[in-house]
Amino acid sequence: MLNQKELNQLDRGEQIDHFLLVKKCEIRTTKTNKQYLFLELGDKSVSLNANLWEGFENFYKTVLPGDVVKVAGVMDEFQGTPQIKIYSIKKAAAADNVLPSDFLPKSKRNPEVMRKEFKDRIDRISDPFLNSLIKRIFDEENLKRFSYAPAGKSWHHSYVHGLIEHTLEIIRICDLMCDIHPEINRDILICGAMLHDFGKTEELSFDASFDYTDKGKLLGHIVISAMLVNEESKKIPGFPEELKNNLLHVILSHQGKLEYASPVVPKTLEAITLYQADELSAKVNAYKNAILSGTNTEGKWTKFINLASTDLYNHGLTSGFDEEVNKSLFD
Repeated sequence: MLNQKELNQLDRGEQIDHFLLVKKCEIRTTKTNKQYLFLELGDKSVSLNANLWEGFENFYKTVLPGDVVKVAGVMDEFQGTPQIKIYSIKKAAAADNVLPSDFLPKSKRNPEVMRKEFKDRIDRISDPFLNSLIKRIFDEENLKRFSYAPAGKSWHHSYVHGLIEHTLEIIRICDLMCDIHPEINRDILICGAMLHDFGKTEELSFDASFDYTDKGKLLGHIVISAMLVNEESKKIPGFPEELKNNLLHVILSHQGKLEYASPVVPKTLEAITLYQADELSAKVNAYKNAILSGTNTEGKWTKFINLASTDLYNHGLTSGFDEEVNKSLFD
């Protein structure tokens, strides 16, 4: 296990003597045509930029994104943004006994608790066709990968076990909306919630770092999920066409708008509920993590966040977080 201070706890001027994960490694050119090596290096807490201006050619030939490196340097700053000033850098050796997975951020929730919650909720799906479909898709192998995967590369739930955490949050919100509005078909909605992001298990790679796969870039997780549902439903005798189409619609429309990559916009109660539940889970998580990791040490505001179109304020009023994080969402 690594015994080093996390990067987001270091102040400007503090020394760095760390193993770090390479997120990006690119040769770039300045406006004066001088080449330099741009690096993005990170641990579980944060990723920071660093530049090498001289003697980087041999290092560049031996290192790829996903590799672990040993860095000596100092915490610096450029235009108000923290960065690493490197004194020396080398690829980690096998004898260092440090793995890329050591640097991947992980959910604070217990993955076994989350898997049990997910399986228990599957058992409550009353429609026999949907129950059979969900159990076919979430077999032990798929559930294992699903429960390890992040929900995204960088914005929300972007950590190991993030996908199942995000999905459980959405299921809880959707169940609540079904209690308030009994006109909603609960089984269609909950199955849509379980399946809407399943394609991220193939859209993303997450062994050494989080990135998009070729299939993910070419098809996207929405299409991957819909194709799987269409294929698996054909293997269940008598699966109703109307039921399949409504479930597919919930999946295909869950990002809400055509400009957000949804092939269609929500046109059913179940679809609009899932879209809003997805938005709520994703944005609260993203804002929370942005506040926790990005608040200026001299104040209560984060830097301007492009994806949020604003800076964020940390009022400091949160209490009981550690005690609440691993309570079941379904008690």
